[in-house]
Amino acid sequence: MKIVTVVGARPQLVKAAAVSRVVRSRVGVTEVLVHTGQHFDPEMSAVFFEELALPAPSHHLGVAGGSRSQMVGRMVQALEPVLCAERPDVVLLYGDTNSTLAGALTATALQLPVAHVEAGLRSFNRQMAEEVNRVVTDHLSSFLFAPTQAAVTNLATEGIAAGVHHVGDVMFDVALTAGELARGKTGVLEGLGVVPHRYAVATVHRAETTDDPARLEAVVSWLKEQARVHDVLLPLHPRTRAALERDNLDVHPLKVCKPLGYLDMTKVVMNAAVVYTDSGGLQKEAYFHRVPCVTLRSETEWVETIESGWNRLWNEDWKTPRSEISDYGKGRAAEAIVDLLVSRGWAL
Repeated sequence: MKIVTVVGARPQLVKAAAVSRVVRSRVGVTEVLVHTGQHFDPEMSAVFFEELALPAPSHHLGVAGGSRSQMVGRMVQALEPVLCAERPDVVLLYGDTNSTLAGALTATALQLPVAHVEAGLRSFNRQMAEEVNRVVTDHLSSFLFAPTQAAVTNLATEGIAAGVHHVGDVMFDVALTAGELARGKTGVLEGLGVVPHRYAVATVHRAETTDDPARLEAVVSWLKEQARVHDVLLPLHPRTRAALERDNLDVHPLKVCKPLGYLDMTKVVMNAAVVYTDSGGLQKEAYFHRVPCVTLRSETEWVETIESGWNRLWNEDWKTPRSEISDYGKGRAAEAIVDLLVSRGWAL
């Protein structure tokens, strides 16, 4: 069986690392990794291959920059000859980025089965590019690997039942391993000038935030207010840096640093008092390490983190006592995904 995996952004590399590790252990299953180039900065991409032991991509498309529609269009053009040459049994996609959408559109046009990891997540906000990407990808997929039961319910509401599997969260698989590795990293916090459990870590990168000057200013102002209580460490995404310069926004007294590698970021999250983020993945990673999170958005696709009391929206108060989340599984989601691809792929 041949699997072509399409990735392009930092969170996808993390998820792919878990599944690729299982694929490499299976006799008769091969994987061809395609990197679209969506995240091209070494600190946003290359370091993840090294730290997560992810094989170098067989194809790097070098597509980055431009508007969303331009990027997706160029990705489709670049992906088509690759998929035609490889002729995989299935095209494996992760999450909700432009690379995910481009992979789904190209594979479907070539009549290749699509497998979507993190299927069924919904924020119910179609103004978010990520929401449109994930909805379209789900409706084009033959395999839908849902991380939670709520995601399964969302798909059923949209009339999607065939090929849906609740497998747990591959991010939990990675977090278990990364947490152990990160504990052995020394000097990270000292180098960033923060004291364990006496700082917050923040990330801001969603286009809905960075592309809206008023919203970005509101988020920065809110983070500055939190900095009156404790240090706020802000690893700065290249898109966010450009937006801050565009809008002439001063982030002092936030402690700004360059983007961190996965293990360094894991160490920072594990030792934080709280996480502030507009990222979907970091909301979960905070929970995995039992750190409370405040989501800098008006909704979240990870509703169970709210319901379990580990997360809240920035415009709401804490509502629920903290409890464990069983839906994410026991750290074996990647094995379940590969088992299903191998056992059922022949029927497509």
